[in-house]
Amino acid sequence: MSWNPAIEPQCPTAGGVDSIETLIIPRARDLGGFEVRRALPAPKRQMVGPFIFFDQAGPAEFITGEGIDVRPHPHIGLGTVTYLYKGEFQHRDSLGSNQMIYPGELNWMVAGNGVTHSERTSKETRLAPSSLFGIQTWVALPDQHEDTDAAFEHFGKEALPFLQGEGKEVRLILGSAWGEKAPAKVFSEMFYADVILEAGANIPLPKEHEDRGVYISTGSVVVAGETYEAGQMMIFRPGDDITLTAGEQGARLMLLGGETLGGPRYIWWNFVASSRDKIEEAKQAWADGNWQDGKFTLPPGDTEEFIPLPRK
Repeated sequence: MSWNPAIEPQCPTAGGVDSIETLIIPRARDLGGFEVRRALPAPKRQMVGPFIFFDQAGPAEFITGEGIDVRPHPHIGLGTVTYLYKGEFQHRDSLGSNQMIYPGELNWMVAGNGVTHSERTSKETRLAPSSLFGIQTWVALPDQHEDTDAAFEHFGKEALPFLQGEGKEVRLILGSAWGEKAPAKVFSEMFYADVILEAGANIPLPKEHEDRGVYISTGSVVVAGETYEAGQMMIFRPGDDITLTAGEQGARLMLLGGETLGGPRYIWWNFVASSRDKIEEAKQAWADGNWQDGKFTLPPGDTEEFIPLPRK
């Protein structure tokens, strides 16, 4: 989930056709009961626009009594985006938020200068077998907003712009595209959308954004005569007119991108920053564990345990 088990995540890449700048084939990782496929960051591509971390969680099936238990952990310098296709879980954070999230909804947590949160399958859901399938991403904050105060917003599916017709359904999760604007407050130009295409249906990528990519969650798409299957991310050259066409079984896609940041970002465990000093400060603060007067506090209602700072 939005907890990063690796200190400095890596994943392999492969080459692409002329219209594709980078083709990323994520690495699968078992987090104990469910599988995560990480597409970003990759060795040849750290970000797509401001998106610096991209995980597919599941699909997973849990028996009665089981689920996910991501203990409290810290973030700085980013916003976490949680979007589910199937299932639910409970988000708690150090701001006092206690929010269930269901398919088609948006959880948007801005870490800024520091926040902690946990993600768990609720007690009610554990009373029966359950499923989980979704996408979590991190959006790196621009330099001038890295130290902004932490914030949390939740939007139900009815609050997110929804476009439908000609064999496609599009829900805009963040930013602006196709003449629509999502309600969450963002700190740079971006777009992030859930797209469902029937077989043979197509969708153009928004031209107004500098960086553009697509992740295939299910099915397949055809680009410039080449077919790409589920579990691949494609990043396209700026300025090219790109149209995606669904394969014979249709497709579900996550479209993402936007304005590139002023420079690369350092990423260590759950911390993202424009300088190593900010990373070191956050590491020391979490290691100190001063929950009363320090940089980080634990989420109310989930203070009995936390993920310790990794040792390297």
